[in-house]
Amino acid sequence: MKIFKKMPPKKTTPFKLFTRNILRRIENYFFLAKGMMSERHFIYFSCVVVAISCSLAVIVLKSFAHNVFLFATYINGFLKLPFINSILPIIGILLTVFVIKNMLDGKLEKGSSRILFAVAKKGGILPRKQMYAQIITSSLTVGLGGSAGLESPITITGAAIGSNFAQKYHLSQKDRILLLACGVAAGIGSAFNAPIAGVLFAIEVVLTDVTITAFIPIIISAATGALISTILLNPDALLSFDQEQSFDYHNIAFYVLLGILAGFTSVYHARNFQKMEAFFSKFKNQTYKRALFGASILAVLIFFFPTLFGEGYESIKTLANSNPEVLLNNTLLEPFKNSEWVLLLFIGATLLLKVFATGLTIGSGGNGGNFAPSLFVGSYLGFFVAKTINLIGLTHPLPIANFTIVGMAGILSGLFHAPLTAIFLIVEITGGYDLMVPLMIVSSISFAVSKRFEGHSMDVKHLAKKGDVFTTNKDRNILSNIDVISIVRKEENVLTNESTLENIVEMLTIKNQTIFPVVDAKNLLIGIVDFDTIQPLVYKSFHVKYTPLNEIISQPKVVFSIEDGVEMALEKMDEHHLDIIPVIKDGKYFGLLSKIDILESYREKLKEMIIE
Repeated sequence: MKIFKKMPPKKTTPFKLFTRNILRRIENYFFLAKGMMSERHFIYFSCVVVAISCSLAVIVLKSFAHNVFLFATYINGFLKLPFINSILPIIGILLTVFVIKNMLDGKLEKGSSRILFAVAKKGGILPRKQMYAQIITSSLTVGLGGSAGLESPITITGAAIGSNFAQKYHLSQKDRILLLACGVAAGIGSAFNAPIAGVLFAIEVVLTDVTITAFIPIIISAATGALISTILLNPDALLSFDQEQSFDYHNIAFYVLLGILAGFTSVYHARNFQKMEAFFSKFKNQTYKRALFGASILAVLIFFFPTLFGEGYESIKTLANSNPEVLLNNTLLEPFKNSEWVLLLFIGATLLLKVFATGLTIGSGGNGGNFAPSLFVGSYLGFFVAKTINLIGLTHPLPIANFTIVGMAGILSGLFHAPLTAIFLIVEITGGYDLMVPLMIVSSISFAVSKRFEGHSMDVKHLAKKGDVFTTNKDRNILSNIDVISIVRKEENVLTNESTLENIVEMLTIKNQTIFPVVDAKNLLIGIVDFDTIQPLVYKSFHVKYTPLNEIISQPKVVFSIEDGVEMALEKMDEHHLDIIPVIKDGKYFGLLSKIDILESYREKLKEMIIE
């Protein structure tokens, strides 16, 4: 049972007051715009606002990570301090753990699977803190050299911005999920300057059921995100390739081989990452010990394999260039960098170790994702395959840059089961369609191989096992589609510290209400007054007049968070034999939820399904 205590008021600084006034003024303008526009036009307006907000977050993340990489490179190259690459990730992970433990209530939901869970089970509702928590923690982890990607935190941030914008302006569940997808599309679009890939990722991964009308807002968001990124973000921070690529149909057999190897490598990456997660899950209530243990092992890996530092996009660009041997700089193998076989072994070892570096980064307490690591592993695999064939001399020299680029699509498709996103992302970052055929070959084969051994993508697998994303339970499906916000009774009478039993009796003469929430000046739930408890008192005038409120206030058996979903609400009601429970949103009182309203909404949803 959760008890809500009255906290002493905090001092408001002039800066906070100024910021709050500005935000309120902007919100008022948005509410005014909503009143003046049609529903569809306001959605178009909203998707642009969400995309701009998400793009600014991407710019902050990408710029920070890129500048830290440049700093570490400068230290290594000019001051000859190679150990700095190992120290920074330890600092980053420890800082991330500190922030989560002390500023984010000790909990942070990681991975893009949280978006899928929110869509499937929570009506597209994401916590407000996800709008800033992901930015702060991932910038510390990946920005300071953690071997993970920023794209997963970016997509969660974008989804949270879209979700909370829709909640703020009282949009329906359908529009809330749509704006959530718009945030995801804008995030991918701005992170890679790839709007088409952003649209496809939102549709292929996030939205399992999409209508034609949803395409336009998602397209607008992705295009807006890419445009803002183009204007404000340093191009060097983006993954892009300028050289022209050409396709030789004589190499089709080797692209088929690359596709098969990419599929098996995807399975290898997914399974070993899950093993790393399971291993670190044993460190319960040992937050800093886990962080120091995992970060220290990561530091050793980065010392011997410096390319594991950070996102790894710079090393991908290096592989696709004509002098990949520079990757051996500042390593123990630098004296042998002119040996192509030594370089090849280094590349092969790095691609196999990347999953462990990423697992150590995230498992030890850091925040990041597997999107960038999938591109990293794919590029190294493509290089390894083409370079090996060239060194053996099986055929005419293969275009190594082509295989490096196409390999990225293979692993991305195999890990995330998103072949269309993989194909068009690589098309957009290379600036042409010359590699479309090999991209289609490698992506589809990798997807087929991975799907054969892993029925669900890496992010979805653990949710699918619990039935939290894909379920054949029709009752669950219907309940997950009920918009919780729309059925919460927000108009019910609310009591304050100054209320009396006389006030309650007066309310009862006007409206039939059985539960009276009691809130403080900040709208925090203090407790409830249950009619069943006060019923013997309301008929006695003496008790009505002289019974203080604190004698009849009780703590609710259940406090339901708006983010928990209708199914959990019903479970709590049945467990405690309740018909109505108080609801909180972002820690504050929001309204009352009745079992009758849930069942009525369920009946309406079932009726709609039968008619359809």
